[in-house]
Amino acid sequence: MPVLLQNRCPALPESSRRPVRAALAIALAAIGMAGAGSALASSHREAPFITTAPKVDGTDFYMFQSYESGRSAYTTLIADYEPLQDPYGGPNYFSLDPNALYEIHVDNTGDGKEDITFQFRFKNTLKDLSLPIAGANVAIPLVTTVGSVAAGDSSRINVNESFTLDIVRGDRRGGRRDAVTNAADGSKTFTKPLDYVGDKTFGSDAAYAKYAGQYVYSINIPGCAAGPGRVFVGQRKDPFVVALGQAFDQFNLNPVGSPTANPDKLAYKNVTALELEIPTACLVANGDPVIGGWTTASLRQGRLLNPTPSGNNRAELTGGAWTQVSRLGMPLVNELVIGLKDKDRFNASRPQNDGQFATYVTNPTLPTILQALFNVPAPTSTPRADIVATFLTGIKGVNQPKSVTPAEMLRLNTSIAPKPADQQRSLGVLASDSAGFPNGRRPGDDVVDATLRVAMGVLCTLDAPSVFGCKAGDAKAGGLPYTDGAEVNAGFFDTGFPYLKAPLAGAKAN
Repeated sequence: MPVLLQNRCPALPESSRRPVRAALAIALAAIGMAGAGSALASSHREAPFITTAPKVDGTDFYMFQSYESGRSAYTTLIADYEPLQDPYGGPNYFSLDPNALYEIHVDNTGDGKEDITFQFRFKNTLKDLSLPIAGANVAIPLVTTVGSVAAGDSSRINVNESFTLDIVRGDRRGGRRDAVTNAADGSKTFTKPLDYVGDKTFGSDAAYAKYAGQYVYSINIPGCAAGPGRVFVGQRKDPFVVALGQAFDQFNLNPVGSPTANPDKLAYKNVTALELEIPTACLVANGDPVIGGWTTASLRQGRLLNPTPSGNNRAELTGGAWTQVSRLGMPLVNELVIGLKDKDRFNASRPQNDGQFATYVTNPTLPTILQALFNVPAPTSTPRADIVATFLTGIKGVNQPKSVTPAEMLRLNTSIAPKPADQQRSLGVLASDSAGFPNGRRPGDDVVDATLRVAMGVLCTLDAPSVFGCKAGDAKAGGLPYTDGAEVNAGFFDTGFPYLKAPLAGAKAN
């Protein structure tokens, strides 16, 4: 949210600009939805209720054509949960909620409703490891016992976290549900690796990476004849990069003066990632290469606290219908686009009902706030038709489905070939990289900078502003290269599944 000016994407020569201007104009609008009022942590603690339930707080959602060598026929879907994990967060660390339902949804018909849903359910099993003390076996108080944990040996881990994965076709609650299975042995239960407790437990970063790597599974997906996919669930370093503290302190950044690099406030935090790699042919439908995606988490409506919890007997008992409490598609939407009074409502809503939030997009508050703080003129054209079109329909010629019902979600045109990591540009389509944001979202896409620029009206500075509902002179500061000064690019991540870096250690070796 900083209005820091730093030209990390130099202007193209005139000979190169005109062939890409139309594509840029179309694609830049896709960035505008998030830019209507946000550019902070993608969805960390973004609504009042979700701050009370961090285990089901979705932080980021990614959807992109796999750019690992030889995997371009696959689409990767990543949903991150449980924000701001301190690596040293023992003694219990960061298991997911066994009373919750975590889901990744795909709309392949453009109607704003899920056609395919992947459902994750978690289970924590206490081994009740003990030590002989004075002739009696006494339960240990920690998640590991004495000794190191290595790949292939979980005997010293006191709590085993496992999960099941189902695919639902049609409505998420009433559609056909089938179990996704381990391609190696047909089993229906998968193991989530223990969080990175520290080097004395795991030995080193390399040793932990090897340990966690054994839990990347090849999976058989019912109804998908294109071949096996892959799944991984585990702790990762938080992939989002942002000058978080400064942004929330009334954008306490250098506004329009000399560029200043700002620290990534999430650089020392972990998250928990739910990752899928699915054959693209099994996600698209009806000859339309565009799919939409989002992630949600739901809890049961009823909860009773157990007055006598013990061992594997839960401290709470739940029942009733599933109630959605977290939602994330396009980055940054609920963070600062949606008014405070409606943030919980947005998290409970479904994309096909997004018309109820249109006012927040047609009349965004962020540009006015920036104008008041830094005397940078906000776009004068309202309602922001460019942002509305992008938010609710996708962008024609880039990532709009053949038939579309207005609904907010991350959209990906799977017919656009992925770029190898070393060829990606962090500003995506804005930097002539059509395989990047807002055509889906890759880990290395700088959605903060991209959304900032659109929020302040870059669409209105292009050759045909009327296409986006702008008039001449609507955005006097729209061409400035806004940035928060916290850089991100594909080099921050691995070049293959599961892409996100291994988590930071709770303690390093002495």
